[in-house]
Amino acid sequence: MLIKVRVTVGARAEKVVKKTDDLYVVSVKEKAEQNEANKRVLEIFRKLYPRKSVRIVKGHHSPSKIVEVG
Repeated sequence: MLIKVRVTVGARAEKVVKKTDDLYVVSVKEKAEQNEANKRVLEIFRKLYPRKSVRIVKGHHSPSKIVEVG
């Protein structure tokens, strides 16, 4: 399953909003330095979808990402 994710980095509080079945808006506290924000996004999706593999397919250097869960 492919999920579109819009990420905001450097937020005061972490937040995950499910807009549609395949679109999430995620705010993380981490900065977009040394892959910290991407790591946190993957941790969040691993909690949402346990026992499934989660990886970023597209958008490693962009706020708009495609995450594969499956």
